Amino acid sequence: MAFPVIPAPRADRKDHWIEQLGRSRNDPYAWLKFIPRTGTRTLDTLPAPLAEYLQAEMDYADGMVAAMAPEIAQFRARMHARAPEIDVPLPASSRGWRYDFKLPAGRAHRVFTRISRDGDTQVLFDEAQRAQGHAYYRATDHQHSPDDRYFAWAEDVVGDDRHRLCVLDMESGTIQTLVESDAFGYGGLIFSPSSRYLFWLWRDAHSRPTRLYRTPVGGGEAVLVHEEHDPAVFMQVARTAANGFVALTIAGPDIAEVRLLAADAETAPPRVVRARERGITYTVDEWAGALLMLTDADGAIDRKLLALDPADLAVQRELVPHREGMPIVSILPFAQALVRLERQDGLHRLVLRLADGREIPIAFDDPAYAIQLVPGQEYAAAHVRIVHQTPAHPPRWLDVDLTTGACKRVGEERLRGFDPSAYRVERLEAVAPDGARVPITVLSRRDMPAASHAPLLLTGYGAYGFSSEPSFSLPATALVDAGFRYAIAHVRGGSEKGRRWFLEGRRFQKRNSMTDFIACAKHLRDTGRAEPGKIVAHGLSAGGLLVCGAMNIEPGLWAGVIAQVPFVDMLNTMSDADHPLVPLFRPDWGDPLADPEAYDYIASISPYENAVRDAYPPVLCTAGLKDDRVPYWEPAKLIANIRHHSAAGNPAILVLDPDSGHQTSGGQDSVYAEAALLWAFAQRCVQARD
Repeated sequence: MAFPVIPAPRADRKDHWIEQLGRSRNDPYAWLKFIPRTGTRTLDTLPAPLAEYLQAEMDYADGMVAAMAPEIAQFRARMHARAPEIDVPLPASSRGWRYDFKLPAGRAHRVFTRISRDGDTQVLFDEAQRAQGHAYYRATDHQHSPDDRYFAWAEDVVGDDRHRLCVLDMESGTIQTLVESDAFGYGGLIFSPSSRYLFWLWRDAHSRPTRLYRTPVGGGEAVLVHEEHDPAVFMQVARTAANGFVALTIAGPDIAEVRLLAADAETAPPRVVRARERGITYTVDEWAGALLMLTDADGAIDRKLLALDPADLAVQRELVPHREGMPIVSILPFAQALVRLERQDGLHRLVLRLADGREIPIAFDDPAYAIQLVPGQEYAAAHVRIVHQTPAHPPRWLDVDLTTGACKRVGEERLRGFDPSAYRVERLEAVAPDGARVPITVLSRRDMPAASHAPLLLTGYGAYGFSSEPSFSLPATALVDAGFRYAIAHVRGGSEKGRRWFLEGRRFQKRNSMTDFIACAKHLRDTGRAEPGKIVAHGLSAGGLLVCGAMNIEPGLWAGVIAQVPFVDMLNTMSDADHPLVPLFRPDWGDPLADPEAYDYIASISPYENAVRDAYPPVLCTAGLKDDRVPYWEPAKLIANIRHHSAAGNPAILVLDPDSGHQTSGGQDSVYAEAALLWAFAQRCVQARD
């Protein structure tokens, strides 16, 4: 037997009737939801019945995981044996310093350094030391000040995504905590052009970034620059490419507003570029003496690029016209050229635009690949640094000459004993029920015949317009080495084929994402790339909605389902106006508090509400007790409801981490440990079909 027979906890079903828009529904597991009045949620602060039940879930999960210990240990060993060594210096700053981080062999955390023109290395700090004494540690937004004196980052030592901001004085070696708590990482802090101030975003009680502050780097009181009162938008702050402005971008799925602070007036009130207007989004940068506006205005759903006069903000000219199906992903301006990342046929394409209007496309001939523009590069640089990777090849750092397009490799992620040529990458297409052609990226061993049957893990996301990039994953190669194929379903709801691809998997067309995913699984089965009955589905966050929705539609198709921190209690969550993300994403999902049509549609696809009496496959859900984005009770309620309805007796496991939020701790050990557990579960699922 693939899984041990261990009695699973049974959550009490307590009637909890909800009246909404003239509709009634019973939410029998509503009692699993708990929000403390103050502070962070911990096991000690839970009501006694809930704490007892969640402890029983953790004990059950521990028993099931213990039975998989040999496979987990084997997968972890495979990943650690190939653990990457990363040593790639960033492009030089204007003063000649090269900032670097290393992941030393056998270490879980990074060491940050900088190298002078003369080749002298200065160790800035070791994340392992910062992580000591904390059960959870994750850092982000590392950056140096324009004058190369300071180095800042945001770090979370609790697991609730509420950061403290740290600043290192690289001359004295002292580290100060400039902001003690409640800061927003992930685009939430930036040095001013003068290096005198740190602009940063504050999170409110609902974990929404709602205020922009300016704090003197040398210490002093924080000054409020802007406060946002619309709960349906989020904010990010950045410097423009030539350091001419600090840009505060206030945006939601279908609205945007940018406010600029000029470098010569850092303490002045910000200036609005274009007032927000429902249905129009835009971002702003600068190049060649003009402001750049990347926008979807005037029906340009895949965006066009305009040049604006910095003085009166009037449109000067159109630099890149709208081309439907070739979305502009991002731009990165340099003095010598404007770098544009776009998509063609679903894959990235890099284009250099020179000042005279000539364009140089940079071609890559891999069947599937991903390109990333390294942030924070100097405007005066002669090269743009990019990261290129494929599912079979670890990241390579390339310098692209801004006048000729010539590429030079300057670094790569090195894995011990790893041979990229041992793997095959394929780009396929499945046909959805409505005729849409859905791209699939497949990774397999090259010594496995292309049409041979094998167990398959199929992953997908398909939400918010985020594309599932065909990037390299060391854990994926470990699964492939164990005899699986690993595939990515680029379903609608993402933007792989442009914004229309997103819109066709959004709101009242969300079911398309799920039927696209099912079509991909059947195509891989029918073309001999997946053994019938041995397909395991995997999704993360909103990808959990995708795979659990697909499971409810066709439970018999899957050997198992893995849902990490999954968004699965869709109707109840979208009916919670206090949730940090609900007002923001109503345009994507609908508003079941005000719109009966939205209520009915969400009720028809929400995985929790649509569990029915059927033979469910084995299911594993992960959750973080401190997660504010997708709270623990969503997967807990789904697991309880599956156990109540399942006619198959297969395990439904909730792996609850009491110390984490929406992400695991940032160390490499945590990443490998979680992946090893998921892969061991997938292996057991297919063994159960033998």
